Amino acid sequence: MTLNPGGIIAWILVGLMAGWLAGKVTGSSQGLAGNLILGLIGAFVGGFVFGLLGVHGSAGFLGSVVVATIGAIIVVAIGRILSGKRVG
Repeated sequence: MTLNPGGIIAWILVGLMAGWLAGKVTGSSQGLAGNLILGLIGAFVGGFVFGLLGVHGSAGFLGSVVVATIGAIIVVAIGRILSGKRVG
């Protein structure tokens, strides 16, 4: 899957939703700006990971949110590992 929502507002919406969802799943609260950044970074990480797994294509806006959320969860987990905090 490739994150291709088409437009800066869609990217911001995907980032906010993915960051918020990742925060809920991981129990991490980053605030509005933190969630946006987490979601946008997660979109790139998710797209990279799904690309490595051979999953390509576009599933539209919802697919972009799912990929970005999975990427954001990965980013949170790596951050916790590097900081020595408990994962999960």
